Amino acid sequence: MVSLSVCVEMVYDDEPFEARIGRAAEAGADAVEFWDWREKDLEAIQKAAEEAGLPIVGCTAGGSLTDPDEADEAVETIRESIGTAEECGIPSLIVTTGQDQEGLDRETQHDTIMEVLSRVAGDAEEAGVTLVVEPLNTAVDHPGYFLVSSEEGFEIVEEVGSDAVKLLYDVYHQQVTEGNIIETITENADSIGHVHVADVPGRHEPGTGELNYANVFDAIDDAGYDGYVGCEFSPTGDPDEAMAGVLDLD
Repeated sequence: MVSLSVCVEMVYDDEPFEARIGRAAEAGADAVEFWDWREKDLEAIQKAAEEAGLPIVGCTAGGSLTDPDEADEAVETIRESIGTAEECGIPSLIVTTGQDQEGLDRETQHDTIMEVLSRVAGDAEEAGVTLVVEPLNTAVDHPGYFLVSSEEGFEIVEEVGSDAVKLLYDVYHQQVTEGNIIETITENADSIGHVHVADVPGRHEPGTGELNYANVFDAIDDAGYDGYVGCEFSPTGDPDEAMAGVLDLD
C-alpha cells in the first residue's frame, strides 16, 4: 500500500491555502506537498500541518539549471531552499531543470544540470534533504522544457552519484512522453525519490483516463519503493470524492 501525499496546489485549489491541509487530512491523505515555498506563509502552513497531523513532504527548490551563465545563481537558489527545507523538516525538494536554451547544445545543458546538482549534493546530504529532479512533458503542458525523458533523468542521477539526488517520476508526464510506466518504475525504483500521479488525458484523478492505476500502484509497492506518491491532479468534480477514488485504487 503506497503512502499518499496531496499536492494542495491542485487538488484543493478551491480553499484558502492553509485550509487545504485539513481537507487533505480529512480525505485520508498521509502527507501534503506544495510548490514554491517563497510565495507561502511557511509558519501558517506548518501550524496547519501540525494541527492536521500531516507531515509536509515536499516543495520546489527553484532555479534554472540549463544555462551555464546562471549556474552559480542556481546553486545559491537551491542551497537557500535546502536550508529552508532543513529548518522546516521537509524531506524532499522538487528540482525542475528549466527551459531548453536556444543556441546551446543538449550536451552542454545536460552537463550544466549535472554540475549544479553535484555542487549542492553535499549540502543536501548534510541537511538530510533529497533533491528530486523532475522530467516534464513538452507535448501538452511545458513546451520548451529541457528534461523530458526519464532515461536522461536517470542518467543525470547516476552521474551525480549522491543518495541525496534522485528522480521525481511523474506518471502523468511520462505517460504523455514515453509510456512504459510499470517497467520503468520497476527497473529504476532505487533511483526514484518521489512519485507524482494523475491520469491521461486531462491530468485528472487516477481512474479517469487510460492508465490502469491499480496495477501501477501494485507495481510501485512490488518494486520496493518506500517514498510518497503525490496526488498532483485537477479533480473532475468534488476533490474529496476524487481522493476517495484514489484511495480505493491503492
